[in-house]
Amino acid sequence: MEHPNTALLKAVADLATAPLMEIAHRLREAASPYWESTALVIFTEDCTGRPQKKSGAEAIISRVSIAELDAIRATLLADADADADAGTWRGEAAFGGGIRQILAMTSPSNALLVLSDPQSIPGSDTEPDPQWLLNYLWRLAAERIREKVADAPPSYLIESRAASAERLRVTAELVDQHSTTLETLLAALRSPALADAAARTAATDVAAKALVGLRTLSDRTTDLVEEPVASAFQRLREDLRPLMSFSGIDVQFIEPPVNGRALPGEVAHAARAIVRGLVLAMVDQEGVRRVRTQWDCDGVNLLINVRDDGPGELSASAPAMARLVQRVEALNGSMGVDVMPGWGADVAVTLPLDPPARPFAEVADWNLGEREVEVLQLLAAGQRNRGIAAKLHISENTVKFHLRNLYRKIGASSRTEAMALAHSNGLR
Repeated sequence: MEHPNTALLKAVADLATAPLMEIAHRLREAASPYWESTALVIFTEDCTGRPQKKSGAEAIISRVSIAELDAIRATLLADADADADAGTWRGEAAFGGGIRQILAMTSPSNALLVLSDPQSIPGSDTEPDPQWLLNYLWRLAAERIREKVADAPPSYLIESRAASAERLRVTAELVDQHSTTLETLLAALRSPALADAAARTAATDVAAKALVGLRTLSDRTTDLVEEPVASAFQRLREDLRPLMSFSGIDVQFIEPPVNGRALPGEVAHAARAIVRGLVLAMVDQEGVRRVRTQWDCDGVNLLINVRDDGPGELSASAPAMARLVQRVEALNGSMGVDVMPGWGADVAVTLPLDPPARPFAEVADWNLGEREVEVLQLLAAGQRNRGIAAKLHISENTVKFHLRNLYRKIGASSRTEAMALAHSNGLR
């Protein structure tokens, strides 16, 4: 006859040996005889590549955002009744795109557990208290995550950092784009050349365009791996056109060669952000009437030149300029600032189009078949499914089959993450 606690002991054993990607599912299963919930999410900053572990209703877990989890954590930590070792909070919060009843718990490792629509299941007098049991299982899961990350092989760390870099790139693009929008709004509202009604109309138009751009940015960054240099430069002109209209500054553009090499997505994004930052820093000087920006491509590097006709007071050590230097150096590029008192400033930026070569050793650990390696190489080169199918003389359905196997073997959850992992291992 099976002991009544046998099932619980088996669940604890499964949880204690769970792989990272299954730990949320194992935790939910272990707690299911004692707690009902529509979804369970673990949020831990130890796993930089995949900070969320999820189980439950797809309609909820697919919409959970880091902003929601950060807000829940802040509420939990601010709760005066939270336990000092493992805080617990219950209430309504934004979660999975809607307002839901949630139960949130922290751990000594600062991981966060969130259950949506939680309901404890009454048991017999001899069974553990559901709240105590959930706390025990959660501490076990949190410690398992900490141990797995501490013992992670180099391949996991490389994948994790690659995924983090991709998220950072998208976030940086958002920050840069909307910083420019705010600068443009301020320029419109402060412009002495516009009446109040005209300024409001102009500001409304700028804000509406920015909202549309925000909604489409996710799709664009997912699909866009490489960008033709001419279209990348055209997007820069569109970004700066409102500023030109409201500030009265003449921004001149020297077009790059139309047949220049396509830019990797991260280089195109960074180049636009760097030029926008330089232009904003230059027009902040008194007496600047004209700024000229030029792009060129030598096949190996993107060459950027931005010059103003101001008093030559642009400081290379100013905080705004120091941030731009950091961004350039993050891409292994270089930036030189030549200041000519009374004549203006001339800034030259060089951005390599290819990252430093990385070893291929980790790729072998993925145990990919010959055809899967070919698909991954074409994916990393920016080919869509149709292009991969044409080059390998296979059907698009076969390409999708190989991609599903690829994602599973390399631990990627999306096309973008698979490309990031491939790039991090030298595949281009």
